[in-house]
Amino acid sequence: MSSQFKTVTIAGGTGTLGYHIVEAFLNDGSYNVKVLRRKPKTENEKAKLLASKGAEIIYADYDQKDELVEVLKGTDVVISVLSYKNTNLYESQVPLLVAAKEASVKRFIPSEFGSEFKVGVHPTPDNKIKFEEELINSGLEYTIIFNGLFQEYLSFIGFDSKNKKATFYADGNKKLHTTSLSDVGKYTVETLKMPEARNAVIKVAGATLSLNEYLQKFEEVSGSKWEVVVDEEVKHRYKNKVEPIPSPEENFKATLVQNEQYKDLDNDKFSFTPRPVTEVIEKIVKQDA
Repeated sequence: MSSQFKTVTIAGGTGTLGYHIVEAFLNDGSYNVKVLRRKPKTENEKAKLLASKGAEIIYADYDQKDELVEVLKGTDVVISVLSYKNTNLYESQVPLLVAAKEASVKRFIPSEFGSEFKVGVHPTPDNKIKFEEELINSGLEYTIIFNGLFQEYLSFIGFDSKNKKATFYADGNKKLHTTSLSDVGKYTVETLKMPEARNAVIKVAGATLSLNEYLQKFEEVSGSKWEVVVDEEVKHRYKNKVEPIPSPEENFKATLVQNEQYKDLDNDKFSFTPRPVTEVIEKIVKQDA
């Protein structure tokens, strides 16, 4: 597969996911790869490493439109991997979209890279949805990528390998799409070579297993039986302030797990087989040992 695009600029390319996306483009070898960082310029080990591998590190003040436009000139595709942490993903991406359009960028991939949500479920996906509506109406080409939860974050949603304890925020038979960070990078690269990804939503998953099946893999890898706590009332207690009142983070975890999973995967449109989830679980268990 070949691509009509030559230069990609990745905003947030030194973050947890962004780094893997930049690496995937560098490994592909078909593109000029730029990593857009916010001013002021600061020392960053990931930026140094990516530069040593061939990425160009560029800087801009997101509050200065002319500056953003200037650094994006010559870019064919902008990929936003801006984080939702401590920021509003609508407000943080709009300046990038406005500048991309003015700089004659051809395609914009927004900071989705998660699960498909309905409006009103949680503020974080609501901000993503609001921005994606603006992107679709902008006239720029787009590709929206859903990949489920990151496999490296299985501990975040309740799989505590250090204490051999699993907290289920839904019934154990609830299935979840998950994908490794490295595979999200590969999927992103290949969408630029797929005609059907133009102005489209692409849905992929490295694995689709139930909570019980993920637990079984953790138990097999760790060689021990885990304690299981089922708490399906987190969202109810959070919304209605019922004791014990969950934290906003617990409410977000329950939202991620209980969310309805998307159907009609596009995995068969890609050239590679996703990394086995067991490999990622082995790494998690080893880190927590």
